[in-house]
Amino acid sequence: MTIRVVVADDQELVRSGFAMILDVQEDIEVVAEVGDGAAAVEAVARLAPDMALLDIRMPVLDGIEACRAISAGSACRTVMLTTFDSDEYVYEALHAGASGFLLKDVRRDDLVHAVRVVAAGESLLAPSVARRLIEEYTTATARPCLPADRLEVLTARERETLLHLGRGLSNAEIAASLVVSEHTVKSHVGNVLAKLGLRDRIQAVICAYETGLIAAGTPSGE
Repeated sequence: MTIRVVVADDQELVRSGFAMILDVQEDIEVVAEVGDGAAAVEAVARLAPDMALLDIRMPVLDGIEACRAISAGSACRTVMLTTFDSDEYVYEALHAGASGFLLKDVRRDDLVHAVRVVAAGESLLAPSVARRLIEEYTTATARPCLPADRLEVLTARERETLLHLGRGLSNAEIAASLVVSEHTVKSHVGNVLAKLGLRDRIQAVICAYETGLIAAGTPSGE
C-alpha cells in the first residue's frame, strides 16, 4: 500500500527537501507540494491523501486552521512541522486534530519513519512526551470539560484503557497493568477510538482530560 502525502510549507527549500526525501521511498508518494494552508486544504479535498505535513506558520491560512479544516472534512491525518519544540501553538494544534509533530531539522530516517507511523494509525509522540504536552495544554487553557456522560458508551475495561491512555502509557504498559495481552489492548484502544469518534491516541488523551476522567496535572500512575 502506498502512503499518499501532501507537503505544505511556505519555505520552498524545506518543502522540496521533505518531498524529495519522501518521494524516493517505495511505499510513499508525494501527491502535492503547496506553500500555504488554504492550498493544503484544497489539495487534501481534491486528492484525498493519507497524510498532510503542515507547517504551523503559513500565509493565507495557518497550519492550525488548515489542520482543523482537514480533520473536520476528511480522514487525512496531519503532522505539524515546527521550528521550535516549545512552539506556543503546539497545544492548539493538538486540539485541532494533529496526529503528531516534527521539528524541521528532523533527520531523513526519522521523517520517513514518522510518516509510516502516523499512516499506520499511531500518534507521533512518545507516551511521556504526549503526557507532558497534554498536561501543559489542559492546565494552561480554561476550556470547559466535555460532558462526562460521553464515556457511557464505553465498557468498564474500555474506560480503564482510556484512563491509562490519558496517563501516557504504552500498549505494553497497559497490558501489564490490566494483565492482558498487547493484542487485547490494541483491540480495546481501537474500540475506544471508534466509540468516541477519536482519530488517534493523542485525541484519546485530550478526551481523558476534558471529560474529567483525569484531572489536569495529575501525576502518572495516580
